[in-house]
This record gives sequence, structure tokens and C-alpha cells, in this order.
Amino acid sequence: MGFSRAELDAFRDRTVPDLLPDPLNLLFAGINPSLWTAATGAHFARPGNRFYPALYRAGITSTLIDARDGYSESDLAQLTSKGIGNSNICPRATARADELTREELLAGADRLNRLVTERQPRVVAVLGITAYRSAFTVPKAQLGQQESPWPGVQLWVAPNPSGLNAHATVDDLAAAYREIAEAAGIVVKRP
Repeated sequence: MGFSRAELDAFRDRTVPDLLPDPLNLLFAGINPSLWTAATGAHFARPGNRFYPALYRAGITSTLIDARDGYSESDLAQLTSKGIGNSNICPRATARADELTREELLAGADRLNRLVTERQPRVVAVLGITAYRSAFTVPKAQLGQQESPWPGVQLWVAPNPSGLNAHATVDDLAAAYREIAEAAGIVVKRP
């Protein structure tokens, strides 16, 4: 499936339901949905997004998920059976994350706080250091494990998997996501 620019623009400002399996072991929180994600209903669906290749390379999924046409039943089962969920700091779909306002990021942190408080995942991984710094008002935060505001829930920040983020390779993403998945008990720590 492909979309024209006009078709994708029709999904601007839409929201995408969170993927929240029960139990929720690991919640990946992206910055906000892409237009492609809004069109398909599958998180990180835009071709060129490196989220699923990184999960596969990290050994978190056993097959490479291709969400560009939406989730297949087997792809969705592969995530939910391990308790892997997806959400966003800001629920509004845009073509680029830099279209979000600071106010939206701050409101998104409140939204994520309510979600995590209610669902109590083992680990939350925010994907995008710049958005994390703005949303959670920690301007000097670095990638990796953070001090968590949620008792009993670990908080991590990892690189954004968007193809627009040239700072991180798929191998960089895979290494970061693997460490986070180990903390969540989804994969066994390598010796």
C-alpha cells in the first residue's frame, strides 16, 4: 500500500490508539504519530522508520515486523505476547515532530504520566532525547536510564527511530532497545 501526499495530509492531526497489552511489560513512547501511522493505525509504520528493524536486530522480535500496511495478526501477537506496548508523548499526527509546540509536549508528559500511573508497566522507554528534555523539563538529560517519577517503573530514554534522525544507526538503536528490553525482562541479558 502506498499513499499520495494528499491522502496522507488527510490524516494530519488524527490520533492513533495506544497499543496496551495486559500485562504491559515495556511501553515504548514515541514523540507523536506520523501521518503514515495515522493512516494505517500501526505505530512506527512509516517506511524508513527503523523501530521494527531495531527490535528484530536486538532479538526482541523473532521476525521483522513490516507495519507499513498496518499490523498483521502475527506481528501484533509478537508484540502483545511479550507485553510490548506503544504510545506517544503527543497523540496528534504530524508530518514531522518539529511541528509540535512546547505546550503540546508538556501536555504530552502529563498524558504519559496518567497512562503509566494507571497501567504500571515495568519499563517506559521514551524514544527521542530532545522531545524528552522538552516534555519532562530536564534540559540536560542524556540517553539511558533516568530517575523515574513512577515508583516501581523504570524510565529510559533512547534515540528516536525516525529515518530523519541521522544520529543513530539501526545498530545503535538495537543496542539501546536490547538493554531496555533486558531491564523489562523481555529478553535474557547476554553474558
